[in-house]
Amino acid sequence: MKCLPMFFYMICAKQLFSAALFAETPKIDFVHEVVPVLKKHCASCHTNGTYKGSLSMDTREALLKGKAAIPGNSKNSEIIKRIHSSNAEDKMPPKGSVLDDKEKQILARWVNAGLPWESSFSFKIQAYMPPIKFRPVSLPAGNGHPIDRLVNQYLQGGKSMPLKKIGDQEFYRRASMDLVGLLPTPEELADFAVNGDSQKREKLVAKLLADKRAYADHWMSFFNDILRNEYKGTGYIDGGRKQITQWLYPSLLENKSYDLMVRELVNPKPEAEGFIKGIKWRGNVNASQVTELQFSQNISQVFFGVNMKCASCHDSFIDTWKLDDAYALAGIVSDKPLQIFKCDKATGNYAKVRFLWPELGNIDANASKEKRLEQLAGLITSPENGRFARTMVNRYWQRLFGRGIVHPVDVMANKPWSEELLDYLANYFKENQYDLKKLLAHIVASNTYQAMVDPHAEDISADTYVFHGPLIRRLSAEQFMDAVWMITGTAPAKMDAPLKDLPEATGPSARKLTRAVLVHSNLLMRSLGRPNREQVVTTRAEIFTTLEALDLTTGSIFNDTINRGAKNMLEQWKMKTPDQMVSDLFLRSLSREPSAEEKAKAMELLGSKPGLDQVADLLWVIFLLPEFQLIG
Repeated sequence: MKCLPMFFYMICAKQLFSAALFAETPKIDFVHEVVPVLKKHCASCHTNGTYKGSLSMDTREALLKGKAAIPGNSKNSEIIKRIHSSNAEDKMPPKGSVLDDKEKQILARWVNAGLPWESSFSFKIQAYMPPIKFRPVSLPAGNGHPIDRLVNQYLQGGKSMPLKKIGDQEFYRRASMDLVGLLPTPEELADFAVNGDSQKREKLVAKLLADKRAYADHWMSFFNDILRNEYKGTGYIDGGRKQITQWLYPSLLENKSYDLMVRELVNPKPEAEGFIKGIKWRGNVNASQVTELQFSQNISQVFFGVNMKCASCHDSFIDTWKLDDAYALAGIVSDKPLQIFKCDKATGNYAKVRFLWPELGNIDANASKEKRLEQLAGLITSPENGRFARTMVNRYWQRLFGRGIVHPVDVMANKPWSEELLDYLANYFKENQYDLKKLLAHIVASNTYQAMVDPHAEDISADTYVFHGPLIRRLSAEQFMDAVWMITGTAPAKMDAPLKDLPEATGPSARKLTRAVLVHSNLLMRSLGRPNREQVVTTRAEIFTTLEALDLTTGSIFNDTINRGAKNMLEQWKMKTPDQMVSDLFLRSLSREPSAEEKAKAMELLGSKPGLDQVADLLWVIFLLPEFQLIG
């Protein structure tokens, strides 16, 4: 590809420079190395409501806002200068014990490593107590969509402007990418544009969700991530890990209710047991990584938004969960009395089997393991367990809006920006028998979902976050690859997932597209954010990385796809003029016609007689546009 826009070179150069700063920095353990130092020397003056010098260290975002540290640059970071200073007016801490050499080195390594921070950790003590059971919600008066009525009340309370709706083409692209993960075709866009039916958006949503194959393909990625399911990798060869693909995919095809899915996962038959069994690692592992503790961590994180990993080693530094809590849940699947280890050292005590919230019920520690799992499955999906429903509706809201009502999604103890909205959605989910498609259709039907993106979203992690509409979101690795393959006709010939006898697709996937979720991950998909799924992944990174920049510019996989795609496009376009080629590509990729300026630039790139190089260059430029790579 010959035409590399200068702005992209600049992005790559910036990323490469940043990478150089981080390259040689040893790994740092934030929880076990950094937090003790900050608690000992900094917390009394700069956390939890006491912010001397206007510096808050409650969160990473607060620290960055105070400009006390420059990620990757300890030499010029004020926090490092102050702990080394001998000047009485500048040195930190000003009183009490000074940092020893080891503690200074820890903070310097932390800054040079980019200030890694446990996403759920804050020094600020949480006064909010999240409810466990369901709570009734009184909707504001009016006839509109319940979500809109609640959001409008919220916006009016903050004196915010009402949300503005997006146009039909933008809605079609957003809804199609969110519900089935595929771009609409130019023909579908054209038919939708001239459709005068006042209910056409609701009918489009119903049509998309009715395409069982496209829906299952798309949401398989989400569930593979949170349930640690993959088709090959660590543990699959030696039997230390078992996939659940042949249970999971049919469950999505038939739209099995979420509570039933969870009961079948927690109290499983053989085809679904891979999730609770976790990974049996080869060799010696830390006590907190044994399969019983993985069970405790995964159940807590996926179904309740609780981080039990820290508490699997010692009483948690980041919330109120204790070592005994992690082991209480782990003991449910243990075949023998489970000895408690603290920081990998035996305590001589043994786990007392119980549920996390005794007010919902408990587990009979003397029952068989099978009976204990049955009891646990019942408690997780209990009609009284509002935490279970809130956690899932919050995950879906985050997927559709870019940020959860509670943020982060794995810290459900944090206060939601709207308790009424979260409770309403949890109640709706339960009342509709935990139907995931109904939940999606209900949210997407709201004007809130159909609103223009928030134009001034900055710090979505701040305690002061205010909802002003959906956020711009990146395409997932699978969405990006599917879009490129669909446009260029370069999808793999067959899938790698062990599935057979799949139904015919009825919508966008009727083009016989082999979806990225059903093939093995490659280096390109990994750099675009597809995880290896050795751990639960509930949200993927939104940050553009150096590796991604390189793979999309000089990587052999993407370049080969572009070159094969150019050949296919030339064949498809052999009866089209350059003008028509440009319009067709913009409609396929961006769901809109090009502006006059865009068309002129693109036609200049193609020339009067486009060849393989010219078409490849145009494809490359379009696929690297932020507009292509984002959902807005």
